[in-house]
Amino acid sequence: MPENLPSTQSPANMCNPKSFTLWVLQIVGLTGILVLVLWLSLRPKQPAYTIMEFSVPTSPVIQDGDNRTASFELEIQNPNQNSGIHFDDTLLTFFYGEDTLGQKTIPSFYQKKDSSSQIFDHVDADARVWKKLVRVISNATAELKVAVATRVRYRTWGLTSKHKRINLHGKLPIGSDGKISGKKKKKIKLNQNSKKWRKKGYID
Repeated sequence: MPENLPSTQSPANMCNPKSFTLWVLQIVGLTGILVLVLWLSLRPKQPAYTIMEFSVPTSPVIQDGDNRTASFELEIQNPNQNSGIHFDDTLLTFFYGEDTLGQKTIPSFYQKKDSSSQIFDHVDADARVWKKLVRVISNATAELKVAVATRVRYRTWGLTSKHKRINLHGKLPIGSDGKISGKKKKKIKLNQNSKKWRKKGYID
């Protein structure tokens, strides 16, 4: 009778295909998790806009004259540690009630990562709306609304993103002294626009 011959199958051929497939899936899964964590850590955050100061002249001589100018200080902060920001022209609009008090365009600029920009400027007011505003604040307080609209591109590790639209808004309580009012003189941080603002036509 023929003798039983020893098996000639190599150790590699004896490997379990299911174990190899599982190992590959684990590597792919781990790589995916690492890519996701890296993407989340590098995903740029939106710049923050804050009205630091706002002032309407309260002198009767100025109010009754042709100088219808309100001054403001705007802070723009880039919170990103790894991304600079390219800003398109930024449109700043002030409203009193549903009327436009005035607008100011901030020219396009580039902001370095993890930095802040202070903008000191003024807005020339519409004559009709200006008269309504100064008449109210001479005896009480008034509330203005402010809207910011722009587009930005983030530059991260030498790569520039597509344009991202930014629409923000805030409310400015103005006291009889023509400045931001409240128990504490506070800064006004602008927030994402609500549907209510869009319905009223304050923003595009």
